[in-house]
Amino acid sequence: MGIFDRISRVVRANVNDMIDKAEDPEKVLEQSLREMGDDLVKMRQAVAQAIAAQKRTEQQYQKNLSEANTWQQRAQLALTKGEESLAREALVRKKTHGDTAATLKAQLDGQVGQIDSLRRNLTALESKIAEAKTKKDMLKARMSAAKANQQLQNTISSINTNSAMSAFERMEDKVLQMEAVSQSAGEIAGYGEDVKWAQLEGGSAVDDELAALKAQLSGTPEPTASLPPSVNTSESSQTSASVVDNELEELRRQLQKDY
Repeated sequence: MGIFDRISRVVRANVNDMIDKAEDPEKVLEQSLREMGDDLVKMRQAVAQAIAAQKRTEQQYQKNLSEANTWQQRAQLALTKGEESLAREALVRKKTHGDTAATLKAQLDGQVGQIDSLRRNLTALESKIAEAKTKKDMLKARMSAAKANQQLQNTISSINTNSAMSAFERMEDKVLQMEAVSQSAGEIAGYGEDVKWAQLEGGSAVDDELAALKAQLSGTPEPTASLPPSVNTSESSQTSASVVDNELEELRRQLQKDY
């Protein structure tokens, strides 16, 4: 294969591809209908011209037929008058018109057949145009539906579903986190109230115990057994005070250690 053939094939392929891409179905259908309409106009003109020609041929045929009959009568008249030469001349004229009429009759028969064929073709073309118009409307509707479906598919494909769902999941996690924080804050607030009430209740018990302890230290006698005779009362009081001081000091150290 020569290089020029290859170049020619590539050029034709590119041109055909460009034509296919630039071809709009709706415009092509409209152009096809216009061309068919032009053919219909030409067909109708051809039928009209054929009918007009047939009428002219019919007129000429009838005229020559009438002339032939006229010359036939004249020949007969000439013979009755003894004018044989005139009769001969009349018969020659009759033959001429008769031959012309026969030729026109054959032409007229051909025109009739041609007109019938043209009329059948005209009817077929009109049917094709009507069918093409119906099909054009149907194809336009299908094309519109196809374009709408294609646009819908393009819109759907352009939507980033994964990204949208990820955003929903993130927002859901965020809401759950906010709910957890809110619930925790409520529990903490409730716990604080419980602690306050517990402190108040506990404080009352401590105050009662402290009052009892003060009463004990102030010398209020408690029902106890009799002391042994060998123990001195003053020494016993001093020893008790020392023990209490030691216990208080130990309590202070313990409290400071806890805090």
